Amino acid sequence: MRHTQTILLQTENFDAAPAVLKLSPGQEATFGRGTEKDPADFSLGHAEVSRRAGIVKAENDYWLLTNLSRSATLVVENPEGGGEFLKVPPGRLAAPVPFEFARVLLPAAGGSCSFLVFASRHSYADFDSAEVTTGGEPTIAGFSLDASAKYFLILVALCEPRLRNCSSSVIPTVPEVLERLHVVPGCETLTRAAVNFHIDYLARDKLRVKPSSSARKADWQRTALVSVALRFDLVREEHLALLGH
Repeated sequence: MRHTQTILLQTENFDAAPAVLKLSPGQEATFGRGTEKDPADFSLGHAEVSRRAGIVKAENDYWLLTNLSRSATLVVENPEGGGEFLKVPPGRLAAPVPFEFARVLLPAAGGSCSFLVFASRHSYADFDSAEVTTGGEPTIAGFSLDASAKYFLILVALCEPRLRNCSSSVIPTVPEVLERLHVVPGCETLTRAAVNFHIDYLARDKLRVKPSSSARKADWQRTALVSVALRFDLVREEHLALLGH
């Protein structure tokens, strides 16, 4: 079943009440600086933003983004995800955006200009009512992780900066992981050697990541583990509760 909810565009202006625009499925809105004679449907008051920077079009359970700039690339990030983002290059028409909640960033002086898009809920299969097939060998899990295991806590701690801020590039070091977990019940006696052991176990046996030819072990294992864990949603925002506050 497809949902036919409206989507919302909202400015991120912390000094004033945010501007909000509603779009029903099939409707579209231009965004940018606009002019007095031809104002944008959704105004962005930054001198570096094109007068007609782009178009957002609402569909049933997704939305389309058109970049009308000749030189500026638009970046769409998922604030609720593990660092997922997509780039819409200059001149790209009707690029489908898969995020239910997104931040659209336009290059501007001092960083960027941005606005939020709250899209309609996605449609999913109802597996409870789906026909069950029998016969043949059962499907083996691609990644078998135990959320109650100590190694999983370490994986969550490694992913925490990216889960809390999808634009963060921080990968905690082993001492930082150790300090973070010492406040978690059951981890008070965790040692640096134990953290290194669990990271190696995750890399070798659980997520089976491999280094590039030029990578150093101290760097590549942690980086690769975070990349795989977030890419496949093996660690999600709700898992942060395992770390406490």
